[in-house]
Amino acid sequence: MFPEYDVIVVGAGHAGCEAAAAAANLGSKVLLITMNMQTIAQMSCNPAMGGIAKGQIVREIDAMGGYSGIVSDLSTIQFRMLNRSKGPAMWSPRTQNDRMLFAATWREMLEKTPNVDFYQDMVRTIILKGNKACGVVTGLGHEVHAKSVVVTSGTFLNGIIHIGEKQFGGGRVAEKAATGITEQLVAFGFESDRLKTGTPPRVDGRSLDYTKMEEQKGDDTIVGFSYSDVKKIKAEDQISCHISYTNQTVHDILKTGFDRSPMFQGRIDGVGPRYCPSIEDKINRFADRDRHQIFVEPEGWNTVEIYVNGFSTSLPEEVQHEALRMIPGFEKVRVFRPGYAIEYDYFPPTQLQYSLETKGIENLFFAGQINGTTGYEEAACQGLMAGINAHQKARHLEPLILKRSEAYIGVLIDDLISKGTDEPYRMFTSRAEFRTLLRQDNADIRLTEISYRLGLASQDRMDKVLFKKEEVEKVKKIATSFSIEPDDINGYFMDINSAAITEKQKLAKIILRPNVDLPSIIQHSQGLAEALTDISTDALEQAEIQIKYERYIEKEQEIVDKMSQLENMIIPTSFDYDKVSALSNEALQKFKKIKPGTLGQASRISGVNPSDVQILMVFMGR
Repeated sequence: MFPEYDVIVVGAGHAGCEAAAAAANLGSKVLLITMNMQTIAQMSCNPAMGGIAKGQIVREIDAMGGYSGIVSDLSTIQFRMLNRSKGPAMWSPRTQNDRMLFAATWREMLEKTPNVDFYQDMVRTIILKGNKACGVVTGLGHEVHAKSVVVTSGTFLNGIIHIGEKQFGGGRVAEKAATGITEQLVAFGFESDRLKTGTPPRVDGRSLDYTKMEEQKGDDTIVGFSYSDVKKIKAEDQISCHISYTNQTVHDILKTGFDRSPMFQGRIDGVGPRYCPSIEDKINRFADRDRHQIFVEPEGWNTVEIYVNGFSTSLPEEVQHEALRMIPGFEKVRVFRPGYAIEYDYFPPTQLQYSLETKGIENLFFAGQINGTTGYEEAACQGLMAGINAHQKARHLEPLILKRSEAYIGVLIDDLISKGTDEPYRMFTSRAEFRTLLRQDNADIRLTEISYRLGLASQDRMDKVLFKKEEVEKVKKIATSFSIEPDDINGYFMDINSAAITEKQKLAKIILRPNVDLPSIIQHSQGLAEALTDISTDALEQAEIQIKYERYIEKEQEIVDKMSQLENMIIPTSFDYDKVSALSNEALQKFKKIKPGTLGQASRISGVNPSDVQILMVFMGR
């Protein structure tokens, strides 16, 4: 019934969709198996993409030739560039999306991708020959063979949904859980554990009074995620979000349900996300706070459904409803469906190689929440990398590994594999020590050439990057074609339109002046405006950042170059750590469990001291 595939992808969430697209676009014959064809690329939680550090990841996926950025731009109802008041390393794009349009666009793009086949069924087990994966067995009993298998199971592995004292099996509301894979892999020797996440109520927007809330409009300039020429929303067409707040009355009502809370009564074993706690967890942990923000987010263009961001909960339905009605603007709220918590199986990611192939079973790759992460963006970038490397493995090619200094994607994968996680992992800019290099504005410059050489990023994308580099260098040449003495700087800060300064001095002055964007030169200097007529705003911004932050970028690059010495010191897989008697007991245990591939990775393992790394370095030198 089924041919043999190069790659089978299990699950069609954000990780599965990116994995299938990447492997297929590289030339693999791909089968995408999902339990429900109607929920491909479903936004299970909030209808939004990007945000702090997450926006950088989406831009990196796009720069690599993935689809998440394009789909996000095509389904945007509001765009904002977060952290504009801070330096460019902190700028993070975020979109509010039409939930149904997002999923429909993803499915359409996959269906238009040659080499992707679909099948609706549940995968019960992996077909193994010794310690090699070579296919899957479905719920209907079909055996489908492949050279590589990518598992992107999301929250479905033995998922249990909790609403107050009610609990029932499910991977998402109204969708059944997946069984079989965890039990098989644990029997094979894998370690698994439980995590928990939650989602807030969805309500009827017609029942809300927005006059009692703060309006949150989108940006006047739409940057978007994709570096391609995909059509982006017009600023004037955006839909506003709104902000309201809880209060002490809301908190008091919520507390009446604590005795029936599955979280507080011990019915949930899994650990929840630290940085996205439920509302009951927030008022319990932060008892001194008399209010918490509630973001009122539309679900799309053609629906009245509202996502109540900040009110994730698993309390009884009647408690949720009563508490919601005490929030300003929610006095007459009608609830479409209650919030709930879900706990599910995951496999601690220290059991993975950097390619996201499992150490225990060859040809088997994990991506997304099965690795302990939370968030669409974190899942999507893992799917992209797992899809790439599943293709590479099927073709007996070297895996693609991104370094911490090359991408947030590299930071995320290195964190997971070297440090592991016992709570849902979320990306932040603070996790990236080289974030001045890893900006959202230069993801195409950093990554497109890597992906192009691999065969994923198109020629058109590569040409755009080369042209952008040329434009940036042209602007920098104009800006640096003369020198400015320190004593003369104050003289340049006269009236911008003064005839007493030259056109080049005007350009230099704008570059030096704080909080003035380089593109604004076009508004103040006709001569330079003509010289820069054909320069894109994107290139002007890139040139400004490179000029203003040149010394910071250089210093960070120097650190990267020094650190690369440790990254280049390979530790053989057969290395016997028991022979290094001077290692601390904790370092010895961690090294034997994780088996770091380089001294650089060894230095980043939790519990390993610099002295342990020095000892290991000396021993290897001998």
